[in-house]
Amino acid sequence: MAKKLVVVGAGLMGSGIAQVAAQAGWEVALRDVTDQALTRGTDAIKTSYDRFVSKGKLAADDAEAALARITTTTDLDVAAEAEIVVEAVFEKLDVKHEIFRTLDGIVKDETVLASNTSAIPITKIAAVTSRPERVVGTHFFSPVPMMALCELVRGYKTSDETLARAREFAESVGKTCIVVNRDVAGFVTTRLITALVVEAAKLEESGVASAEDIDLACKLGFGHAMGPLATADLTGVDILLHAADNIYTESQDEKFAAPEQMRRMVDAGDIGRKSGQGFYEH
Repeated sequence: MAKKLVVVGAGLMGSGIAQVAAQAGWEVALRDVTDQALTRGTDAIKTSYDRFVSKGKLAADDAEAALARITTTTDLDVAAEAEIVVEAVFEKLDVKHEIFRTLDGIVKDETVLASNTSAIPITKIAAVTSRPERVVGTHFFSPVPMMALCELVRGYKTSDETLARAREFAESVGKTCIVVNRDVAGFVTTRLITALVVEAAKLEESGVASAEDIDLACKLGFGHAMGPLATADLTGVDILLHAADNIYTESQDEKFAAPEQMRRMVDAGDIGRKSGQGFYEH
């Protein structure tokens, strides 16, 4: 019998997680608050499967079967039968709290509650549930079908069994895991990229070097596939600013204090590829 997964949030990350899980044989229920959001999510999954089929990386029959394993709903009660629930909604603690409070009253005792958060401490998310030992971070990377990493985050009360089951799930959908043993804001990867982006933005803002040259230095000097400012444009300058603010609030570490230019860019709507302008013109 197929394992049952519920993904809460049908955006870029949620639809990507649903896609790789369905392809790996999981029965997936994708939940969002509107039918329009669910349609956008499933359309993105279909497009991605079609791309893999056209490149010969996935058989058409397998893509069709995977798509058939995905159902959509606006009802959170679907989580009642899930073995694991992955929350992938906007990075705001109050939004996540509302979802985890509700899930706490719906899911089975043994269900693993996971969050795809990239910067909010898991302990803070778990605190509103009666089962913090069952709450864990499963931080996937965008685009989920292409990126091999999953960052597993142990909250203050996360049990060994929960961590093991989260690893089993992530590895079953083809990911390689690293474990964050101490629940610090930003974990490992978001702290590293945020520190690099903040410093790169400061160098660019103060005229030390151009965005192009800063990125070129990281690509040719450090072997990075993409420079930090190009990464900020791809991810969203607003998203990285939000992450930097979260980490700075928790740590009070000055290296995460974003420069004013990043704030003005976000104020002006210059948030990267999705707006057509960020550190670069797109």
